[in-house]
Amino acid sequence: MPKNLLNAETSLNADSRLTQLTLMTISTLTVMSGATIAPSLPTMREHFAAVPNADYLVRLALTLPALFIALGAPLVGIIIDRLGRKLLLLLALCLYGIAGSSGFLLNDLNWLLVGRAFLGVSVAGIMTIATTLIADYYTGDTRAQFLGLQAGFMGLGGVIFLTFGGFLADINWRFPFLIYLIALALVPLAVLSLPEPPRQLSNQNLANISTNESQKFPVGLVALTYGIAVITQLVFYFIPVQLPFYLTQVANTSAAQEGFAIALLSLFSAIASIQYRRLKSRLSFTAIYGISFINMALGYAIISSIGNYFVVLVGLTISGVGLGLLMPNMNLCLTTVTPEKLRGRVVSGITSAFFLGQFLSPFASQPLSKIFGLAAAYGWAAGLMFFLSFLTLFVLWRSR
Repeated sequence: MPKNLLNAETSLNADSRLTQLTLMTISTLTVMSGATIAPSLPTMREHFAAVPNADYLVRLALTLPALFIALGAPLVGIIIDRLGRKLLLLLALCLYGIAGSSGFLLNDLNWLLVGRAFLGVSVAGIMTIATTLIADYYTGDTRAQFLGLQAGFMGLGGVIFLTFGGFLADINWRFPFLIYLIALALVPLAVLSLPEPPRQLSNQNLANISTNESQKFPVGLVALTYGIAVITQLVFYFIPVQLPFYLTQVANTSAAQEGFAIALLSLFSAIASIQYRRLKSRLSFTAIYGISFINMALGYAIISSIGNYFVVLVGLTISGVGLGLLMPNMNLCLTTVTPEKLRGRVVSGITSAFFLGQFLSPFASQPLSKIFGLAAAYGWAAGLMFFLSFLTLFVLWRSR
């Protein structure tokens, strides 16, 4: 099917407010997958204190979904490029609600981790398909706007769900798991409002991509973007994984205060994401990467410098701005340079990279915090982001 016909057909339905709102709301579920239970971690650790290696396993409950997202996303990308988007999205929403809320009932830590693994499989589908649908429905400046809005809604969702999760965790550590049931309410909305984009190619044609188009595929740029995603998400997840313990240690905070602190980062991340289109109209992808890295570096340096709750909030605010620009910048860069027939697979790759970084984060932050202390762990993270900032400046200097 010709490209202009594809855009004409999908835009008739995709321009509806209900379609846009459904896409944005579904995108918030990806943030919920891990960070919603972050304020519960210290209490969970106490509850499962008798379990061997409980300190690691409780943190793993936060990040295990990320591993299964990273493993599942490539398969999702292949399936939706061949068979379509909508049916798999509906199945993923149902699995999300059931697996996510299972932690409310389960009393065995190992079975709780199994539920978290299935949650990760569902998020692999939701995040990959939601981003791919945005790229299917919209082009040009409109696509840039919606990718920014998607990241913005994810940040706003983090504000709401983390704050609410913090208050619920003060009552009982199990209650935040009930928030995942929201996904089931979104199933009828998705059925009614999300059109299935017409597939351009038959399965046979998809398996026989021309040599000429394959040569145009920007392998180096895609690989570099994936690498940036892994590193920045590894650093980002120092916040939900370690911040509740850090704040408890230095400021004796409550779960609600810890949830609010992480939610503040999400709020400023959302504000930056919503403003992304305006910034992109003036700056290159590389320049926006530089702004993102320097904000994250400064924010983490502030967090590590003084063990004061309000100073930490300032650091989280600055870091949030950098994080908010990263996701739409990476997604827009990839969807702009990728052939439409490979879009699902490339978007699934960035999804895998994001969540692989999140899964690996505790394996970096936990040894650092045990050897040097939590404050020093944030200092190491700041140093890594400063290094990326200098590399970006060097690239910009060379390009000029």
